[in-house]
This record gives sequence, structure tokens and C-alpha cells, in this order.
Amino acid sequence: MQRMTDTAPATTSDWTELAIRESDGLAVSLHWNPSAERVKVTVADARLDEGFEFDVVGAHALAAFYHPFAYAADRGLGFSYAMRDSLDLQPQN
Repeated sequence: MQRMTDTAPATTSDWTELAIRESDGLAVSLHWNPSAERVKVTVADARLDEGFEFDVVGAHALAAFYHPFAYAADRGLGFSYAMRDSLDLQPQN
């Protein structure tokens, strides 16, 4: 799976999954790392075999969990086909 991220490294065992939702091959999960005092959202699309993750401020965790693409867009993250398509829509001079 290709993975794009804006998170700093942390060992996998330090993360606790707080919530997950899945639909039509798309999985969104919310994770907390108490030792690093970090919260992150991960998004994986099994159909595309792609995913991305990003850190989020704890106060915005649930909003990012329910609207991950809005939060990811602010960070320049997304699935490669979506990123490529959005670049194709830019006006050419």
C-alpha cells in the first residue's frame, strides 16, 4: 500500500485505536499515542491499495475522523489519483 503522511515516526505498538469506520473498501481510523501525546487519522482504500495519515490536534480529532478528506486537503494529502486529477484541473497559461 502506498502511504503518504505528515506524521513523525512513532512505534506501532504505542498507538491505540480509538475508533474505526469502514464502507465500500474505505477505512478511516482514529489513533492515540499517549506517550508521544499525539492523535492521528488514517485513511486506507483497499480498492486502490493506497492510504494516508495525518496528525491532528486532539480538540479536532472527531471532526477530522468524520471529515478526513477536508483535513487532508489542507495538508496536501490524498490518494494519488485524486491529487493527479486536481492538478489536471488547474488553468494552463
